[in-house]
Amino acid sequence: MRSSTYKKVSHHLLAGAGKTDITPPLGTFINGDFVTHFATYIHDPLYAKALVVKDEKTTVAFVVVDICVMPKELVDAIRKEASAQVGIPVENILVSSTHTHAAGSVASVYLSAADLLYTKKLPGLVVQAIVEAQKRLRPAKTAFGSVDVPQHVRCRRYYMQPGYTPQNPVSGGVDEVKTNPIGSGEFIDRPRATTDPQVSFLAVKGEDEGWISVLANYSLHYVGDWENGTISADYFGYFAKTLQEKLGASDDFVGIMSNGTSGDGNIWEFAEPTHYPTGHFQKSSLIGSEIAQKVSVALKEAQWQEDSSIAVQYDEVEVALRKPSPQELEAAKEIVRQSNYENLEIDDAGLRSLYAREQVLLNELPDSLQFPLHAIKMGNGVIGGMGGEIFAETGLWLKAHAGTKYFTIGLANGNQGYVPPAHEFAVGGYETWRSRTSKLATDAEEILRKMQLALIQELLTVPLKH
Repeated sequence: MRSSTYKKVSHHLLAGAGKTDITPPLGTFINGDFVTHFATYIHDPLYAKALVVKDEKTTVAFVVVDICVMPKELVDAIRKEASAQVGIPVENILVSSTHTHAAGSVASVYLSAADLLYTKKLPGLVVQAIVEAQKRLRPAKTAFGSVDVPQHVRCRRYYMQPGYTPQNPVSGGVDEVKTNPIGSGEFIDRPRATTDPQVSFLAVKGEDEGWISVLANYSLHYVGDWENGTISADYFGYFAKTLQEKLGASDDFVGIMSNGTSGDGNIWEFAEPTHYPTGHFQKSSLIGSEIAQKVSVALKEAQWQEDSSIAVQYDEVEVALRKPSPQELEAAKEIVRQSNYENLEIDDAGLRSLYAREQVLLNELPDSLQFPLHAIKMGNGVIGGMGGEIFAETGLWLKAHAGTKYFTIGLANGNQGYVPPAHEFAVGGYETWRSRTSKLATDAEEILRKMQLALIQELLTVPLKH
């Protein structure tokens, strides 16, 4: 399934931004961990935020939701309903998740379940954000920019020193790489890979110089400096709040931080646990605020465009799943029969039980799935969308080969799981452990990366129609 739209404009763009409060009620399920947590404390509100940009004939919407993950089927329904209400073609609407792990659950993740009431409520709230943004359309100009903030992102996959044996709960063997070696910082040898230090952004101002929105992008998984049971937008929320203050923007301004290619990157300091302040929310506040400060300074050098052309490419690529062999499936079933999931502890034995259940459930899925890819050209830049947890290596490769200003929004138009480059499977680590969260064939990253680049190149090489 593939569609494209090419348009050229000779007058000002129109743009508008809106947001709706999607904060779940106390008691709502929270996912993102191996087990379910329950909302017991609301620290700060969650939002669905939308930026709508329109030229002479084409309208696009960028939507970022304060939530861990959203299944593709749910996002498809949101995009379809939004299209029906505001008239924007479905393929011109990009909806992504921030990946905060302190939000309501609309997806089953490991032993956690989707909260049915919240899952029913959320779509309408997301659509309403797009409606509000559409209502606020006004003459505007745009600018792409970026600034490096390397100090707040680390590769979370580590080679460990001799004597440390990272266990693989799927194979029962030992991995070469350990993801998030909590409590074992002294055994870290070196990180497995590099990270993407860049904060990219699309800034939007009105003709009157009033700020409309800044859609930013950073490849930091999340911060997570709060207790289980907390509802918080994490550093994504602190970024938006601080940026508004730094810019002196009105309350109509919508600051947005999207998740980039952060599948293997976070900022948990295992080797230097006191590098950041350790109080609740101190680290996420610091990181969000510092990024906002950097962006506010970079915006002073922005090159504004009032006649940006818009073009869209959208595709869904069929990708095979990797499933357990018959022998692996039977072995997993035997472990499940002997497991006590109601009282499961997340230790080596508990993870074996948890991942055995994952093998059984994964086997029930179809043999392939549709992976959404998006590319939207705005003037002299392109914003990409990929529907999973993408590694920094992939994002950096796309930036290097795009031939224009470019960044990738991860978890866009659904979540089809981790997308490790093929060579990562040889060294193991959490992101490669076969499950419903990491289920794509080992060649998926190469297929998707090359297709994403093809979408970008088609936007840049096919002449724009008048």
